[in-house]
Amino acid sequence: MPDWVQAACAEYTKRMPREMSVDIIEIKPDKRASGKNSDVVQEAEAKRILEAVGRDYLIALDERGQEVTTLQLADKMRGWMESGRDVSLVIGGADGLHDSLKSRADWLWSLSRLTMPHGMVRVMLSEQLYRGLSVINNHPYHRE
Repeated sequence: MPDWVQAACAEYTKRMPREMSVDIIEIKPDKRASGKNSDVVQEAEAKRILEAVGRDYLIALDERGQEVTTLQLADKMRGWMESGRDVSLVIGGADGLHDSLKSRADWLWSLSRLTMPHGMVRVMLSEQLYRGLSVINNHPYHRE
């Protein structure tokens, strides 16, 4: 990831409290070799991702997922915190997410109907998690 992505994500993740810490785990993407189609690449990536998330509550970011407001996200985050389960949020690679991963997901979430670069999504996701937590904690960061 470019330095600006790393810096922006670090800024928001360092603001998260211990009980809702954020760890960014990068799964190496498959290289497109001759003869490998998108489905093969997606399937290989999905296997590695599912292995990494185990039994976590799985949220797959997908442009066809559910769009929510910040207040609705804060409500969902309250539920995650109350469940006591670890939560894994997955951003797809260049070819998107394989159907097997989307069907395993507990929630398909759309930040936007637009197709965006991975780094931009990572920054937006980090900021929205911080914003949702600020709503939960009645912090003035979010103004509505």
